[in-house]
Amino acid sequence: MGARKAGDSLDGKTRILIVDDHPLMRRGLAELINHEPDLAVCGEAEDAPTALQMLRTVQPNIVTIDISLKEGSGIELIKQLKASSPEVHTLALSMHDENLYAERAMRAGAKGYLSKDAPPGEVVSAIRRVRDGKIYMSDRMADRVLRRMVDGRDAIETSPVDKLSDRELEVFELIGRGLGTRKIAEHLHLSVKTIETYRESIKAKLNLASSTELTRHAVQWALETK
Repeated sequence: MGARKAGDSLDGKTRILIVDDHPLMRRGLAELINHEPDLAVCGEAEDAPTALQMLRTVQPNIVTIDISLKEGSGIELIKQLKASSPEVHTLALSMHDENLYAERAMRAGAKGYLSKDAPPGEVVSAIRRVRDGKIYMSDRMADRVLRRMVDGRDAIETSPVDKLSDRELEVFELIGRGLGTRKIAEHLHLSVKTIETYRESIKAKLNLASSTELTRHAVQWALETK
């Protein structure tokens, strides 16, 4: 992690804060961005609390946010930034299935959603598009959204997991990654009782009879969406 001081000059370039819990991903993205004449990385954070602390210090124009973070939630961070700093644009950058996460990220306030395996040129184009106040999404996702508008939401085949709220999906994903209730509570800064409530709600929505079945279902889903 690192940050430039608020007084550092970036020569009028668009200032970008990278939020990602993978050091190699942060390094690669920073090198890509800093190579561009009109863009510059002003800071890096590995989790949501650090990103929020750095926000005033580094004063970014754009924040790129991974959906899954070491601590906290990318979706919740997008919501917090929209509420506290609406002038700062956010771009979700993730390995997660865009069919499941792109619309959630956009509803949370992101100006775009981009897969981490996108070509470098596409990443730079997405950042510039968001900087200019426009929306970025892949052609496939744009087509999906338009079809929802024209044909209605139910006309698009959805996964049962789509029934889950943003927070329930985060809990479901963490179960699939092997975390127990207490660890999930620590990761999301919530009480154990709250996580247990989410677990029960997830079981009901997915029609799962037991905690064992919930864990098996979550692990299988996590493997399929890697």
